[in-house]
Amino acid sequence: MKAYDYLVVGAGLFGAVFAHEAALRGKKIKVIEKRDHIAGNIYTHEVDGIQVHQYGAHIFHTSDKQIWDYVNQFATFNRYTNSPVANYKGKMYNLPFNMNTFNELWGTKTPQEAMNKIAEQKSAAKITDQPKNLEEQAISLVGTDIYQKLVKGYTEKQWGQKATDLPAFIIRRLPVRYTYDNNYFNDTYQGIPIGGYTQIVEKMLDHPQIDV
Repeated sequence: MKAYDYLVVGAGLFGAVFAHEAALRGKKIKVIEKRDHIAGNIYTHEVDGIQVHQYGAHIFHTSDKQIWDYVNQFATFNRYTNSPVANYKGKMYNLPFNMNTFNELWGTKTPQEAMNKIAEQKSAAKITDQPKNLEEQAISLVGTDIYQKLVKGYTEKQWGQKATDLPAFIIRRLPVRYTYDNNYFNDTYQGIPIGGYTQIVEKMLDHPQIDV
């Protein structure tokens, strides 16, 4: 029986990075994976020339140059900026909620005008400083209009419960920006690997000291 220094359970990104770095240090690694493919939840495969993200879209983003340089060893990344929009009854709204969203809804032009509008709607909804549920928390952050149009339906579908029955903390970190910036992330480096993510894990595991 072949001797190994480490047994890595799971051929996802964490397991692949560990196996790769350990192998570079002269260790022998056995990687086992229950799925019929490597790369875990970042697994991608090509269909008609398109890289399909099997388990949902993944966007690589970091402000750490060392991490960015490290991952660029294994793939060339495009310059993808995540700037999603929400379609509500045929009208498009920018996400995350920012000055463009507020302007589209209310015609507000300055951060103070947007803050005043949100405060006005929060007061009208009689929200206290300690929201009791997700609905109250959302209204206190973005106002009633945005909650009704862009939060309520999506959230209740996602969780399968009424927003008034969900705890406030779920949405406490909802991104709200008082700038005209549609970039979902604040990180310096962002992108999606040209050719998909699977190649990254393949290259990490392609080492004579690693058996998968």
